[in-house]
Amino acid sequence: MTQIPISRFPLRPADELPADLAERYAEVQEKSGFLPNVFAALAWRPDEARAFFAMHDALMDKDTPGLSKADRELIVVATSAGNDCLYCVVAHGAVARVRTKDPHIADHVAVDWRKAPLSPRMHAVLAVATRLAADPAAVTADDLAGLAEHGLTQDDVWDVGMITSFFALSNRLAHFAAITPNPEFFLMGRLPRSAEPARDATGG
Repeated sequence: MTQIPISRFPLRPADELPADLAERYAEVQEKSGFLPNVFAALAWRPDEARAFFAMHDALMDKDTPGLSKADRELIVVATSAGNDCLYCVVAHGAVARVRTKDPHIADHVAVDWRKAPLSPRMHAVLAVATRLAADPAAVTADDLAGLAEHGLTQDDVWDVGMITSFFALSNRLAHFAAITPNPEFFLMGRLPRSAEPARDATGG
């Protein structure tokens, strides 16, 4: 089988990474069993890699009253599918399967979130998020008020917008650089834990 390049841009050797990134990358690889390709793709621009992962962590590594970590991953899957971003759909679909403990939900959301077996709250969230991803000017104050009616706090509503917007950047970068998903992502959350190659890592 022909090996597909990770990126159209240069890849920095691991031994040439700045110390802080080398430490983070090593931790991710040890935890996951592999290094997500977005890490490798961004490594040649260290300042941007640091900023990218800092924003990712600030948005995705928390549970709040209206948005769990699993909910956040489903926002990424739905909006990335709308942007035709294979890397983000596959990578965040894997983490969504792990965090929801549902081997099928990410596929439902990626193909047609409207018919996915989600709560009314999450249907409302994804309706606003996918509208923002596809037609930003169409999002209204009434849309945001509707999210509040489903129990989202003001911070949660902001997070819906920030997650969607940040991953719009990620989607476009993945397209531009032709970043390919790691094979390990395709099986995460589908097999019994002992049979999986890795758990819970995306980075982008």
